[in-house]
Amino acid sequence: MSKILVTGGAGFIGSTLVDKLIAEGHEVVIIDDLSSGKKDYVNPKATFYEADICSTKVAKIFKKEKFDFVYHLAAQIDVRVSVEKPEYDNKINVLGGLNIIQNSHLNKVKKIIMASTGGAIYGDAEEIPTPETAPTYPVSPYGIHKLTLEKYLNYYYQVYGLNYSVLRFANVYGPRQFKGGEAGVIAIFIDNAVKNLESFQYGDGLQTRDFVYVDDVVRGLFLALNIDCRGEINIGSGIETNLLDIREGIAKALDAPVKIKEMPAKPGEQRRSCLSHTRAQEVLNWEPQVGLEEGIRRTIKWAQNLKN
Repeated sequence: MSKILVTGGAGFIGSTLVDKLIAEGHEVVIIDDLSSGKKDYVNPKATFYEADICSTKVAKIFKKEKFDFVYHLAAQIDVRVSVEKPEYDNKINVLGGLNIIQNSHLNKVKKIIMASTGGAIYGDAEEIPTPETAPTYPVSPYGIHKLTLEKYLNYYYQVYGLNYSVLRFANVYGPRQFKGGEAGVIAIFIDNAVKNLESFQYGDGLQTRDFVYVDDVVRGLFLALNIDCRGEINIGSGIETNLLDIREGIAKALDAPVKIKEMPAKPGEQRRSCLSHTRAQEVLNWEPQVGLEEGIRRTIKWAQNLKN
């Protein structure tokens, strides 16, 4: 059994990871400011600190708890917010992340596993599905800042020997992803469709993304705990899906039309994104198990139960 910190552990992915770690017998501590997470998602067996990752409270928590491992998932996760407020995104995703890394180093943490982005870090890549070796030209401050924190992790490894792995997620979706919180397009479309409300679609709907189900992502995070591998690992389906197909998939699962209002495209959003998971297969023995159709069905069921 290890003592593990999960930053962002009240969030959509973080809380699902916490549940998995506790089920596997680990002692888990959560740091989350509840800006996009929910207190309801916090596992009662975890120790919970409501704190901002940029705050001085973080150092006190590290000294008190003495962690073996750290999962860093806390972040400003909205690409559009990063475009509108790049300084704010930098504060959380770079300086907040650096606060976690520095305290991990000072308190002799064995390893950090960082949740990064494959969806936003490569920019409009020439090679699709995109491997980890592709050039990184993010087209949003969100992608730039995630890449910056990856470089800081490499620096702390090279200079101080702090071990780490970086998992670059595709577009994660599934239960506990809610509108107004850590909402991706599937969450928003499903949430509105279940309530018979209209959703906004920005752009022509032909922009593509790689959608990966939350349980698959959490399995990848869990497997990363015990590997000795620096560098970046993509976690995605390897399948390109456009928004029109997502709309159709939700409508099919609900057996009802999805109400959509088409809006102009937003700046800072790339046209195509799809990740190769070949390295994840080699290093983690990981590949996705939940297909998009099944994942949408499960997410709709969760949203319907929430509504009732």
